[in-house]
Amino acid sequence: MAKFDNPFVSEFTPRMGNRVTRAIGDLILKMIGWKIVGELPREKKIIIIGAPHTSNWDLIIAMGSVLSVGLKFSWMMKKEAFFWPLGGLWKALGGIPIDRQSKNDIVGQTTQWFNSHETAWLGLTPEGTRSKVDKFKKGYLRMAYAAGVPVFIIALDGENKHVVLDKLFPLTFDTETDNRKIKAYYDKNYKGVKPELG
Repeated sequence: MAKFDNPFVSEFTPRMGNRVTRAIGDLILKMIGWKIVGELPREKKIIIIGAPHTSNWDLIIAMGSVLSVGLKFSWMMKKEAFFWPLGGLWKALGGIPIDRQSKNDIVGQTTQWFNSHETAWLGLTPEGTRSKVDKFKKGYLRMAYAAGVPVFIIALDGENKHVVLDKLFPLTFDTETDNRKIKAYYDKNYKGVKPELG
């Protein structure tokens, strides 16, 4: 197995950046008192979900973590945002243009994207808001089922100031059951930066 200078990654982890950008990420996390625990899965294709999302600090924590690990994952944005000269930048940073008017719905477009890549990691926030929610949006599961890829749990543990690279969640392929179990898992194990909102 290949050896890496970062304990969180494997030969399957999509990478970006270099020692300088990883050092910047480490510095960001150190300055705000957070650290990363766990490890990323040895999978070529996954959907990553991150929660609980309760604060504007979440973005800074996430940015620091991504830089520190040197992780390259993709995210979805409406295709109208991919205009010159920003379109190239969004794609370089992992953006996937989504056509919301297409006859091929978002699940179908995402499945095509997964099928066209040998290695593909897609990041999503299932809450869709910083407000307290009783259930997650189910789109991430529909995408995972259609593309045949696993779902990996990442959590912001506000109590311990940890970004937790947790686990691949076992799926039953029943949307209601899986969504309920994943939300319950987060609720039981993690509280966000502002727990009153998570």
